Amino acid sequence: MAVDCNCLHGSAPATVLLAAGRWLLPLVVPASCLVWMLLFFPSPPPEVVVGRERFQPSITLPGQRVSVDDTPPPPARGEMIGSSPPPPSRSPPPPPPPPPERKERPATVTDRCAGRYIYIHELPSRFNSDLLRDCRSLSEWTDMCRHIANAGMGPRLTTRTGGVFPATGWFDTNQFTLEVIFHGRMRQYGCLTADASHAAAVYVPYYAGLDVGRYLWGFSNGVRDGLSEDLVEWLRSSPAWAAHGGRDHFLVGGRIAWDFRREDGKGSQWGSRLLLLPEAMNMTALVIEASPWHGNDVGVPYPTYFHPWRAGDVAAWQRTVRRAQRPWLFAFAGGGRGKDDGGIRDRIIGQCARSRRCGLLRCGARGRRSNCYDPANVMGLLKSAAFCLQPRGDSYTRRSVFDAILAGCVPVFFHPGTAYAQYRWHLPADHSRYSVFIPEDGVRNGTARVEHVLRRFGAADVAAMREEVIRMIPSVVYRDPRAPAAAGRFRDAVDVAVDGVIERVRRIRQRLPPRDEDDGEHQWDAYFDKQ
Repeated sequence: MAVDCNCLHGSAPATVLLAAGRWLLPLVVPASCLVWMLLFFPSPPPEVVVGRERFQPSITLPGQRVSVDDTPPPPARGEMIGSSPPPPSRSPPPPPPPPPERKERPATVTDRCAGRYIYIHELPSRFNSDLLRDCRSLSEWTDMCRHIANAGMGPRLTTRTGGVFPATGWFDTNQFTLEVIFHGRMRQYGCLTADASHAAAVYVPYYAGLDVGRYLWGFSNGVRDGLSEDLVEWLRSSPAWAAHGGRDHFLVGGRIAWDFRREDGKGSQWGSRLLLLPEAMNMTALVIEASPWHGNDVGVPYPTYFHPWRAGDVAAWQRTVRRAQRPWLFAFAGGGRGKDDGGIRDRIIGQCARSRRCGLLRCGARGRRSNCYDPANVMGLLKSAAFCLQPRGDSYTRRSVFDAILAGCVPVFFHPGTAYAQYRWHLPADHSRYSVFIPEDGVRNGTARVEHVLRRFGAADVAAMREEVIRMIPSVVYRDPRAPAAAGRFRDAVDVAVDGVIERVRRIRQRLPPRDEDDGEHQWDAYFDKQ
């Protein structure tokens, strides 16, 4: 169909558009070409310079601490975290800028054993375990085979003892098995080293007390001294000994010091000469009773019946003795000594027997000696008294001191050699905080009656002393040597003793006296000079 063009010419707007089209038509073709050129031939993008360090990310791993002062090192050449690799170039790329200087913080790792490492000599078995295998020969009067059981703690005590003891941690321990218990504990010590040059002290696991206990009567002095002389010869040949001549060495003797200090030429037929040997005089000896006149032995507690596995066992026992009913004002468990101790024990027994406020467990009287060897009898009495009388034993000290502390009973001493001049590492220096002192002379001449002295203490004073005694229990008991180091640890008598040895060795290495001269060591000299 033909288009009627008269309609376009018939109006003014149509006329204008036709005129404009004649002028614009020549420009349409060049403009179209320009648009096509821009679309198909874009101009190259400007060069982009990327700074490596500026875009280097900082990555923190879970649990990692990043110091605000630390600048992470630049990545390796050709590596960029979070960007594309650079295009290839004909010329080698410029070397990366040098890494910025790092400000390293000093290492903060702390060695909890620094200055506390112990090296244990691996002695030949004849010095320790062979003695236990031949346990029948260790004593003429006591079956030591039963007492070396359970790592030296002896037979387990059960709750069938009248409810005196809890179900666990209690053993019928012989007072002369400390060497075995101590050795077992040292095997579990938390800071052992296989390099003696790193050790703060060196432990010599020789069972000196069990050795000499075999030969107390009926043997020559050569037999008594044979194994101890063999020991020092062995030690002299060891590299650990050569470093300090044995001054950093220590051993444990489970008997009193006098059993290792036999002085020949005076008709003596008792004990060995171990602590008089030149090599042993360089070492520290831990004994259950030290000599007040010699400097190389130190007193440590007698073993008691309690060998807790963990701190919770100690806390439970402390609660038990804190709540215990104590019907007796004072108590005594022991036998008389006639004139061997100046009659002090006989007088104490007589005063106790005449008092209605004293509980008495008399040993060796009318065939009832076994009563004092029954742990339930002993602990049952001590746990029932406010004060426990502690005169000298066969020597200055006696095991009952530590049984009394274990029972929460305030000890009453009559001679400073029984405790004050002995156990300076384990007992408070201020003896009035936990004990009462009544000089022997007052009891002998009748000017001091034990009951009258003790009744002067008020209830609050007695309670304060008892609480101090109960607080001391952990540091005077020996933890079960089979318990691993991580099993609810607490500072027991071994920990206290080892810390004391380490400090003593430190002073010796610095050419200082083994202990502080101002520790009150000589305040009791007059009492010993009288004996």
